[in-house]
Amino acid sequence: MKRLFVLAFAGALGLAAFTFSGAEAVKPNIEERFSAEAGATAAGETGKYAFDRAHSAIGFRVKHMGLVDVPGYFRDFTGEVSYNAEDVTKSSVSFIAKMTSVDTGVDARDNHLRTKDFFEVETYPEMTFKSTKVEKSGDSLKVTGNLTMKDVTKTITFPVKVTGFLPGNQRNGPRMGAVAETTINRRDFNVNYGGNLPGTNTPTLSDEIKVWLQIEAIKPLEAKPAASQ
Repeated sequence: MKRLFVLAFAGALGLAAFTFSGAEAVKPNIEERFSAEAGATAAGETGKYAFDRAHSAIGFRVKHMGLVDVPGYFRDFTGEVSYNAEDVTKSSVSFIAKMTSVDTGVDARDNHLRTKDFFEVETYPEMTFKSTKVEKSGDSLKVTGNLTMKDVTKTITFPVKVTGFLPGNQRNGPRMGAVAETTINRRDFNVNYGGNLPGTNTPTLSDEIKVWLQIEAIKPLEAKPAASQ
């Protein structure tokens, strides 16, 4: 019995050693293959890249009672990056967010945000952005453009970090990634609801709103010419 136990224990140790050493041996091969075949690169292809909504987000954060940032999202949006690989300053970006799709995770609050106190979505159903200038800023970009909300248009600038590009294959076109964040004053866009906490100068809702984007965009595959008969 004791001998069987020793053999079983030794076998278990051997299996564990094989498993761990095998994993370490295989891991570099997988990583090398991924990097070679589909790894992110620093430069991409010139063309128009459509926002992939399944892997992108447009959101905002507002400080509540001076304590914490409360996040929200616009779930329904479209957008496009026109990317120029030879001269990135000739690139452009635009997006449209449907205001009725606002989502903070609390139904009652979302319904309030859709009213005249905030976004007034029945009258102003969309928020739009269209770039007018792209500048290099170190290893990042500065994208300036016109943001329109509640029929008010203001010029804003997004610091943008392009996170990389992925080459296309037979099924999918090339992809690119980018993240951006800026700060706007909601009262500039006639979103004026809320005052200060009683007896204080602390606003119930901050005037400054952080607007951010996390974008993965896809360049459609080029149609192949029909085979000659």
